[in-house]
Formats: sequence, structure tokens, C-alpha cells
Amino acid sequence: MVMMVQQQISNQTRLFLTGFAALLVCAFAASAAGVYLGSAREVIALLPGLMVMVPPSINMRGSISGVLASRLSSSMHLGAFDVDFSRESVLGSNLRASFLTTVIIGFWLGLIVAGICAVFGIEGLGVIDYVVISVVSGIVSGLIVMGITLVVVLLSYRYGLDLDMIAAPTVTTAGDIVTLPVLVVTTLFFVTLAPGVLHILFGIVLILSAACLVYSVYLDEPVFEINREILPLLLVLSFIGTLAGLTYTLDLEQLIAFAVFLIIIPPFTGLCGSIAGILCSRLATGMHMGEIEVKTRPERVVLEQFGGSYLYALFVFPLIAMIAQGASGLMGIASPGLLELISVCTISGMIVITIVNIIAYATAGLSFRYGMDPDNFGIPVITSTIDLVGAGILVAVINILI
Repeated sequence: MVMMVQQQISNQTRLFLTGFAALLVCAFAASAAGVYLGSAREVIALLPGLMVMVPPSINMRGSISGVLASRLSSSMHLGAFDVDFSRESVLGSNLRASFLTTVIIGFWLGLIVAGICAVFGIEGLGVIDYVVISVVSGIVSGLIVMGITLVVVLLSYRYGLDLDMIAAPTVTTAGDIVTLPVLVVTTLFFVTLAPGVLHILFGIVLILSAACLVYSVYLDEPVFEINREILPLLLVLSFIGTLAGLTYTLDLEQLIAFAVFLIIIPPFTGLCGSIAGILCSRLATGMHMGEIEVKTRPERVVLEQFGGSYLYALFVFPLIAMIAQGASGLMGIASPGLLELISVCTISGMIVITIVNIIAYATAGLSFRYGMDPDNFGIPVITSTIDLVGAGILVAVINILI
């Protein structure tokens, strides 16, 4: 009995440290994306609509690849995974579904951003610009992030690592690092093109998006079975992500005045998403394996996972504040001070993680109870919620403390 308890503690410790190591790497990597956002503050000031697009674009990369990794992780635990890229295979069908979803969501996201900017009088770009930029940048960054996800999946499978503990941090951070520069560079490129060229590109993007939608629904049954749950959900959640971008844009003057907060945004939302992703993946796997029973009051094993999320937060949020402060000093970016940054990041982070724990368990539990795959719902719902709630909380705490 004692040996079993010791073995269980050892396994839990190893899992926690695996996730913690992944989060530490992600904290530094995501801060690089934040530094890039801080350096692009003049572009954002000239094209404020770009800031509306930043959170949902990053979120969709993380959500699509995060769902891909979560589904493949569950298939590994269930013994259904194999390195097989054929049409009917788990890996092949999931990769096709992820790419098709990327194109469809990119088109939809461009329309949503254009609509929100029009309603709130945010000037700079038009509907065609937003759609073309969203789809092209989404395809480029999506392929890169999916490639990184595939490498992580194959390495986990090869070396027997727990994909639940490393996939979400890796994929979320990859989305932060890759999506932001691709989005900015794509925007700067397309705003220089002649209107006639943009109209031609829009026509190509429209045809491609329609073809992907038709293929997903009518021509590929395995892809349809995957996307019939995730695609409608992402269409709704992409709108929520744009509201997060709108939150930052409406407070853009304050963020640019202390541009260090632009450095904080990507790692803050990224690490919240990474911690949430670890929790969602473990909850989904536990439900699939029969180790977690869905109850109104969470079981002890679930509460222990909640505690792990808080413990992660206590370490990583002060760390990203210190990284941001160091970067702001090197770049000559205005900052209110290290203690203020640590206070903002830690207080905001702990509030967000509390919300994350509640929503993650509710989402996974309800989807599993009603016969749907929690892998398809947990990460997209929670990361989109983090984008909006996290943006509101972070901006509110900044305005209260600074």
C-alpha cells in the first residue's frame, strides 16, 4: 500500500514537473512575441484595426492545433494512434480537418473584424483587406503551427511522453510566436498592393474558402465527423476573440503610453491558455479513460488538478513580469516599474485561472455527459474565454493599479 502511494506521488510529481518545464520554456518564448508586439506599437497606432485581429488570430491558431493535439493525445491513451497519414487514419483525417478549418475560420474572422471595426469607427483597413490578410496569414502561420504540433505529437509517441502535459503549452506558444509576426508582415505587405490586385486575391480567397467548406461537409466523411462539432464552435468563439481585441483597442492609448503592457499581452494570454490547455487535456483524457466521473461537485482528483493550475500561476506570472521589465529597459520602452508589473500580472493571472478552472471542468463535463468529445470543446472554449475575460481583467487591473 505504501509503495503504491509513493508511486502515485512520484507519478504526479513527474507530471507536474513536465508541465512546469514546458511552461517555463513557453514563458520565455511567448515573451519574444510580446517584445515583437511592443516593437510594432507604431504600426498598431497607425492601423488600430490590426489590434482587434491579434487576439482572435493567435487564439484560432492555438485552438485548432490544440484540439488536434488533444484528440491525438486521447487516441494515444486509448491505443488507437499510429503514425499513418492515410485518408482513413486518425492522424491523416485530423490533419486534413485542421487545415480546412484554418481556411474557413480565417475567412469568417476577417469578416467579423471588418464588421466590428466598422461599428466602432476603427479606421485603417477595409473588408477586403481584413479578409485577405486573415486568410493568407492564417494559412501561413497555421501550416507552421500544425507542423510544430505534429513534431511534438510524433516525439511524444516515440519517447512515451504524456502529450497532455506538453502539447498545450507548446502549441499555444507556437501560436503566439508564429502568428503575430506573420500577421504584421502580411498586413504591411498587402496594404501596399494596388486595389485591383487585392480584389483578385479576394476572389481567390473566396473560392478557396468555399471549396474547403464544401469538401469538409460533403466530400470527406472522416473530416466531417471531426469538424461537425469543432467548426460551428470556432465560428462562435472567433467572434468572442475579436471582442478581446476590441477591449485592447479601446484602451490602446494607455497601452501605448506604457508599451511594456504590449510586451505582457502575448505571454499573459498564452500562459493562461497553456495552463488551461493542460487542465482541459487531462480532464478530457481522464473522462475518456473512466478515471474522472462527471459530478456537480468536482472529485478530489479534479481539485488536485485545479491546485496544480494555481501553483503553475504563482511561478510563471511573476516571471513574465520580470522578463517584460528587462525587455522594456533594453528597448527603451516606458514601464511603471517592476513591482507594479508583478502585481498586475499575478493578480490578473490568479483571477483568470480561477475562472479557467470553473469553465474547463464545466465544459469538459457537459460535453462528455451529452455524448460529445471534450477534446473538441475544452481548449477552444477556454482559450477564447481567456482572450475576452483575460483582456477585460488585465485592462481593469492595469487601470486600477497604475
